[in-house]
Amino acid sequence: MFTLNALVGDATLELRVLIPGPAGALDEPVAWVHNTELPDPSAYVQESELVLTNGLWLGQVTAAEFVASVKRARAAGIVFGLRAETPRTPEELVRACGEAELPLLEISQAVPFTAISHAVSALYTDQRQQALIGMVRRGDALATAISRGAGASGVLRVLTKDHDLPLAVVDRMARLLATTGARLDEEQLRIVAAGLSRHPPALELDLGDGLAALYPVGAVGDIDAALVCLRPLSGLAPAEREALEQAARFLSLEVAKQQAVQAIEMRFAGELLEMVLSGGRATEVAGRLRAFGVDPAGPLTVCAVAFAEEEATPHGLAQVIGDFLAAEGVPAVVAGGTQDVVTVLAWRRPERELSLLAERLVRAVDKRFPGRRPVAGLGGMAPHSAELRRPLMQSREACRVLRRNRNGPAVRSFAELGTHRLLLGLVDQGTLRAFSHDLLASLREHDARRGSDLELTVRAFLDHDGQWATTAAALHIHVNTLRNRLAKAAELTGRDVSRTEDRVDLFLALAIDAMA
Repeated sequence: MFTLNALVGDATLELRVLIPGPAGALDEPVAWVHNTELPDPSAYVQESELVLTNGLWLGQVTAAEFVASVKRARAAGIVFGLRAETPRTPEELVRACGEAELPLLEISQAVPFTAISHAVSALYTDQRQQALIGMVRRGDALATAISRGAGASGVLRVLTKDHDLPLAVVDRMARLLATTGARLDEEQLRIVAAGLSRHPPALELDLGDGLAALYPVGAVGDIDAALVCLRPLSGLAPAEREALEQAARFLSLEVAKQQAVQAIEMRFAGELLEMVLSGGRATEVAGRLRAFGVDPAGPLTVCAVAFAEEEATPHGLAQVIGDFLAAEGVPAVVAGGTQDVVTVLAWRRPERELSLLAERLVRAVDKRFPGRRPVAGLGGMAPHSAELRRPLMQSREACRVLRRNRNGPAVRSFAELGTHRLLLGLVDQGTLRAFSHDLLASLREHDARRGSDLELTVRAFLDHDGQWATTAAALHIHVNTLRNRLAKAAELTGRDVSRTEDRVDLFLALAIDAMA
């Protein structure tokens, strides 16, 4: 676009400003020029157009009426062309424009209106040429930044050389990948991530302190991130929008490159687990670990992470785990699977600190995937890579048990899980629930009908390892009362607590119920 001052600055047009309008009006963008002699041109004049007229409408309407119609069309101003019949701009037109605060320019008789049209076309051509040159130059700079590994931050640096905008790059996991001149808190990051998950993704969001424009970034049709500008779309100039769209396309290239690298790393990590499980190719396992920065000759352990009562591993879980361990300074290989994410860690710290690390990891995962209850199973320690198979299998087995326990702990090692829990983890859940229900149903029915505490009594007896006196004291009842209750429980369930195999049945039924 051009401005009135740009036209006035062209001496060949012989323009003179009679009414400048409100402050800054001469520097406002003008869309185009519109030549008209209609008494009321408001239906045809577009917003921000410059009206060119010789005043042939004089005598049909007053100057004030004509100015009112131009003002109603939200035009940029009026250029009055002098003629032999009107060698001076009519005073009533000057007065009307002054009262309406509408810019009024005067052009001499020697200059036709076509000269203004040609000048405007030349300005547009020059501006477009400069914009194209700027786009090509910026494209070269963006390509160079990406090819040199500058990443998202490099793209933003190139963009802000031409446009002073508050910018950030946020992925759909609510992570801040890069920023310049913009501050986003955790809640704002979550709002952006939620906007990206919509179909179609949001192009403008209210971040609490104002609207922000979003330019989606992704590869192969998927939206993986957004270039966020902390300004509303309506507040961006066309040149700024073009620059942001161009930068978003280059960020998509960066995302595609990162995804390719991550895919290769995940494939290598998955192959590493297969090598460990196969029990052979120790030299190759050691080589793969070194490639990931993990010392194969030092102590190692394995952590498996999944979500309770969920079969599939969500997109991005492996990356969240990798980012967390990198921030903790723990060398690791992260392999994403369909049901869990397995991590081989180099661990030279005390083994007791491993559970603390896993608990922090679970909290970090829960923060990125709220409401989904992550769990982490830990295997034992391996002195070196040749002994990794056992910790790998133990971590996944512990994780599988934790996944099936709705109200259980979020982190446990294989050694901390009782043998019965590991065995229960191998059995179909429907079968287990049916066994527990069938065995305990008669107790619960009796308790509900009579208001008794037979189930509570059985639980307390088993919790106190079958000690009669200790159980009676814990329940605040006489030993004879305890014996009577347990005798009734045996009558209802067909399981006598004095027999080991019957105790096992009751114990497992109650353990299954606690896991449900």
